[in-house]
Amino acid sequence: MENKFFEGATEKIKGFISDKKGVYTFRGGIHPDAMKEETKDKPIVDIDAPQLMIFPMVQHLGAPATPIVKVGDEVKVGQKIAEASGYVSANIHSSVSGTVKEIKPSLHPNGTEVECIFIENDGRYEVVEGLKGYDYRELSPKEIVDIVREAGIVGMGGACFPTHVKLNVSDDKKIDYVIVNGAECEPYLTSDHRQMLENPKDVITGLKILMKIFGLTTGYIGIEENKPDAIEVLQNAASLDGEADIRIVTLKTKYPQGSEKQLIDAITGRKIPPGKLPADVGAIVDNVDTVASICRAVTKGRPLISRIVTVAGDCIGNPVNFRVRIGTPFNYIVEKAGGFKKEPRKVIMGGPMMGIAQISLDTPVVKGTSGLLAFGRKFAKAQEETTCLRCGKCVEICPMRLVPLEINNAYKRNDYDALMKLNVMDCIECGSCSYICQSSQRVVQNIRIAKAKIREKK
Repeated sequence: MENKFFEGATEKIKGFISDKKGVYTFRGGIHPDAMKEETKDKPIVDIDAPQLMIFPMVQHLGAPATPIVKVGDEVKVGQKIAEASGYVSANIHSSVSGTVKEIKPSLHPNGTEVECIFIENDGRYEVVEGLKGYDYRELSPKEIVDIVREAGIVGMGGACFPTHVKLNVSDDKKIDYVIVNGAECEPYLTSDHRQMLENPKDVITGLKILMKIFGLTTGYIGIEENKPDAIEVLQNAASLDGEADIRIVTLKTKYPQGSEKQLIDAITGRKIPPGKLPADVGAIVDNVDTVASICRAVTKGRPLISRIVTVAGDCIGNPVNFRVRIGTPFNYIVEKAGGFKKEPRKVIMGGPMMGIAQISLDTPVVKGTSGLLAFGRKFAKAQEETTCLRCGKCVEICPMRLVPLEINNAYKRNDYDALMKLNVMDCIECGSCSYICQSSQRVVQNIRIAKAKIREKK
């Protein structure tokens, strides 16, 4: 596909031509089956919390939070129980009322052991005093960012980068675009889809709050074309708002359309150079759930204590989207979704492309838990790796324009100079190369290991 701009694009929206006029996308990418039919039309279901809740001190990129409660303390819903221990860190709040039973290392969904606060839920859900909402139009940008920081909001699409850090842009960088990521390109996941359908006002208001921070009059929401109902709902909500110019941008259904670099490319035509961030090209991107959480933090004083989780896969009894209190163990969620109808071979937190395989269901929902997927042997069977065919498919589809097969070979040779020359650190680990590989090479797995080793060497 040639890198031509759509001739009829407005001055501010210039994406690459896809197969339909006015549908924007990026170069490369793949087309896995969406597998969203099980849950996309099911309304969000609120579930209560179990007796014991687990709050890891690592629910974000950066430094772990530090507990500010001790064993025996009584806590309430929305109470801060752990404080950010550095600039790139995030506060953690209790999602239930009850008693702190233990503070000790325990298993995290990422497979490591981290310090966790265990709270016994008293079932009363008493809310902490002092939570207060504001009219965002009367707040300064700094006051809004302070509220976001205090609420412990992080990127809820999976990256978990502390949102207040993203929003605290230096004066030498001018932000031209604020974009809400409603693409939700991962197969199976529909939590963002349901958020847009059921809470469009929160999404629109959250976007307007971000626009207020950067002094913008226009904001963008990017949604893949396989969600026409969400596009219509948000277009209606935006047109009824009347206070701001909110533009709903239809994106081609393609993976990884929801990656922020690819989203910025599709909507603005701007490309992020190696080693740079979205703000360096004048753009800020936040996930749908993140933006809705910003709305609730600012207008209602509500910290981040719950999120929507898609529970699906061929082993789940009743696939569903739950609104879950953070700290809820996975085994409790599976039970509420009808249990396993057959023994799973693999359980994944997140989506099947970039999610994390779980070694235990005793681990809890964290701020970045967008999904919990359980697969049987048919879907989770690993293919035997064979010799690379050098077909070049991985190069053709790589959204970052890398050469995955050469990166993979350099990793196998332990040639770290070659890895750096091949720009391995620019890989977004989307898994497209592994998905397309006819030889079943573990390309993205090897790239992740290579990047980790490079970081250790620095």
